[in-house]
Amino acid sequence: MSTIYRRSSVASTDRRLTAAELSFWAVLGLCAVFLCLGGLFIAAPTTGALIFGIPAPGNIADAYLRAIGFRDAALALYLAGLVCFSSHRAVCIVLGASVLIPVCDVALVVTSGTAAWWQIALHAVSAICLSAVTAWVSLSAS
Repeated sequence: MSTIYRRSSVASTDRRLTAAELSFWAVLGLCAVFLCLGGLFIAAPTTGALIFGIPAPGNIADAYLRAIGFRDAALALYLAGLVCFSSHRAVCIVLGASVLIPVCDVALVVTSGTAAWWQIALHAVSAICLSAVTAWVSLSAS
């Protein structure tokens, strides 16, 4: 019985983000960036590859580049849904887990040996931004 009470009391203190909070808009800003990147990879995979840091192989392999676009678009959409309809905790869990995406992207472009410093930096900045917004949303919950 006390377990049920503890769970419900924790859940009641984990409120939703509101449009009055700057962190709400920061998350939506990240969503906009990832949605635009996703759209770029879907519509123009070769251009997306130039930004990503691995040359576009062309032909049928462009489908893999479009998969990156769908991944980024999905990230944007589920983060937008969470920030609008879920709790601080849920947003932080997904933002925090999503840091893995740019961290793996850095590893991928570094090991491929085809990326310029600025392309590696873009992925690193993405990881830093996701981490910073995660921390901000987490701190704004308390």
